[in-house]
Amino acid sequence: MEIKAADVAKLRKLTGAGMMDCKKALVEAEGDFNRAQEIIREKGKLVAAKRSDRETTEGAVVVKVNADNTKGVIVCLGCETDFVSKNEEFQSLVNAIAEVAAKALPATKEELLACKMGDGTVEDAITQQTGKSGEKHQLVAYAKLEAAYIASYVHTINGKLGAIVAFNKAIPAEVGKGVAMQVVSMNPVSVAAADCPAEVVENERTVAIEKTKEEQINKAVEAALKKAGINPAHCDSEDHIESNTAKGWLTPEQAAQAREIKTRVAAEKAASLPAAMIENIVKGRIQKFFKENTLEEQEYQMGDGKVSVKEAIAAADKEAKVLSFFRASLND
Repeated sequence: MEIKAADVAKLRKLTGAGMMDCKKALVEAEGDFNRAQEIIREKGKLVAAKRSDRETTEGAVVVKVNADNTKGVIVCLGCETDFVSKNEEFQSLVNAIAEVAAKALPATKEELLACKMGDGTVEDAITQQTGKSGEKHQLVAYAKLEAAYIASYVHTINGKLGAIVAFNKAIPAEVGKGVAMQVVSMNPVSVAAADCPAEVVENERTVAIEKTKEEQINKAVEAALKKAGINPAHCDSEDHIESNTAKGWLTPEQAAQAREIKTRVAAEKAASLPAAMIENIVKGRIQKFFKENTLEEQEYQMGDGKVSVKEAIAAADKEAKVLSFFRASLND
């Protein structure tokens, strides 16, 4: 049957699909607009299924905060290439999704995907755009925060990472933005040590214990090697022992002695490590982890002096504090 250019244009306006895709859909649907729209939707689902295992490391982060700065949403939409992420249609889509989120304030990413958008849902719109571009699109992250004051920041150079931060009270805008920038640049694990996830703390503790034990054992081995007149740097691994023996830097007798010392002293030291000393060193390492990785304790990157984020906020308002934050990124 003959498909008129006006009909193709009408379907393109309804679906946003390309001219050729619209013409093919109308031919297949024998001119039935409803069926043609369904064909285009199905094409998008097919493309999405085929590219489901692709990585979406490009895209955009968009933040929407209401007029009185008490409600904020952050949306991270991913795609496969920088070319597509800079496309006007992609940018329009991510901003439209953020507008839907700002109005509906869904609690989760799944709820946002199910929100009505146009003739379908947010998920339908993402699938449709996948079909149009031939490239995987994915809602990578979403969050909403509600508090007395919401601050936000999106990285201006690439637009691929951003954050929203909830405060217990209104604070100067530049301070709020500075804290949001801190979250973006320093990626803290939590607001404070007290609310750091238990599994994160336990993992850091396990790593700290093993590292501390290894260091103490290595110190004992190095001291024993030096006492025996052997350079520890020449036998820090079996490969080095062999290569340094071949070079003449170690005699075969020294190589054998080094192996014996490393095995014996390491075993003796491991069996006699003072538990109290290990625990004290581990505590210090955990405190260092909190200082470097919790928002309040991190050194404030936007200030002139060496103060913590907590101190920087207190300088603006002694009663102000961060309640929570959410960081979205396509870079990590």
